[in-house]
Amino acid sequence: MTNALPKLTVVITAHNEEDRLPECLAHVAFADEIIVLCDKCSDKTEQVAKAAGAKTLVGSWVMEGERRNHALAQVSGDWVLEVDADEHVSEELAGEIRDVIATSDFGFHNLPVDNYVGERLVRYGWGSSFGKSAYGGLFRAGGKHWGPQRVHPAVTFQGKKGPGLNHPVRHYVDRNISDMIKRLDSYSTARAADLRDSGNIGTFANNIRRLFSRFIRCYVGRKGYKEGGIGFLTALFAGLFPVISYIKAKYEDN
Repeated sequence: MTNALPKLTVVITAHNEEDRLPECLAHVAFADEIIVLCDKCSDKTEQVAKAAGAKTLVGSWVMEGERRNHALAQVSGDWVLEVDADEHVSEELAGEIRDVIATSDFGFHNLPVDNYVGERLVRYGWGSSFGKSAYGGLFRAGGKHWGPQRVHPAVTFQGKKGPGLNHPVRHYVDRNISDMIKRLDSYSTARAADLRDSGNIGTFANNIRRLFSRFIRCYVGRKGYKEGGIGFLTALFAGLFPVISYIKAKYEDN
């Protein structure tokens, strides 16, 4: 008698994503269960999710980590694939995921990421809190926990890390350069609140040092220079993120 194939749950957390969610859901229709957490949604995100057959969770959370943990706690599958509404899973990646969870002895696996600005694939220069080149998006149920932060929460896993997958998640991270600027503003505002809560916002001098080290890491070490002006902006924003967060934490009230 053969063992049943592992059940896969896809978890998506979304805030007002009625425009981008349908395409995301179409690309994860291969899963056994789909959960969409609707965080402070005032549009038709919930209706879109329900129309696609997804289970919906509705509420309002301050901390990114808290809402992600709440969604993960509702999973009924054996394995979890965690994606955002601006991410697509190709047929090749879907097949690879099915193959991996059928045979893996590990606790989690990293997924590579192809990041897009508009329709342009930007391969180089991501990282340092302003983009991801890979993440632990495939893991056993109950095996991932997010920390109590508003932005870029700390993550812990149970079990050993397995080999990374080969086919990338397609991440439509920004619609255009204006969106990149808006994201820097919103991320730094959330990070400033986390810094104030921690009671240790750091120093201006240290964050200026981080500006240069992050820029060099992204632009030179991660070859952002290959992407022209967008690579320069990505590296610059990665460097500015901690500086702006510090300044907001020090001089803004909330």
